[in-house]
Amino acid sequence: MPETASNMLPLGSKAKNFILKDTRSEQLVSLEEKRSNIATVIMFLSNHCPYVKHIQLKLVEIASLYQQKGIEFIAICSNDVEKYPDDSPEKMRIEAENFNYSFPYLYDETQEVAKSYLAACTPDFYIFDKDLLCVYRGCLDESTPGNKKPVTGAHLKNALDQILSGKPVTSDQKPSLGCNIKWK
Repeated sequence: MPETASNMLPLGSKAKNFILKDTRSEQLVSLEEKRSNIATVIMFLSNHCPYVKHIQLKLVEIASLYQQKGIEFIAICSNDVEKYPDDSPEKMRIEAENFNYSFPYLYDETQEVAKSYLAACTPDFYIFDKDLLCVYRGCLDESTPGNKKPVTGAHLKNALDQILSGKPVTSDQKPSLGCNIKWK
């Protein structure tokens, strides 16, 4: 599977609202309802991507830690499920349950949300501030399958810590690397 880098949505971009179905609760979730008054992390994930699998346990740990500090996390899968049935809503639900996701795992059937965020790969991470302006986009950390770097979540955690301490998020940000989103 070819490695794809994120498109790096311009910093300061306003988050686009969306309403998508959560595969666990079967409820519709909107960004406006779910957003935090501190920061909101939007993540594009996939069930079958080895890059997501590589960071999955650390991601769940980080989300749980920062949710306790008032930061919201939202995961979205936008892959074409006809060609990639492992990313179907039912399998998304099972994945979220198996890994104890503490955040909604939303299905972007039309792929319009991924397009509006310029998402290119899984995993792809975005942090929006209290005003829903993009302050971070890029990688969880520099670990990828096979590069032997430890999965720490350092880049995402550093950005979240800067927000929590009232400091501006550094603009020195590295793109995420992963599997390309499977477009229809």
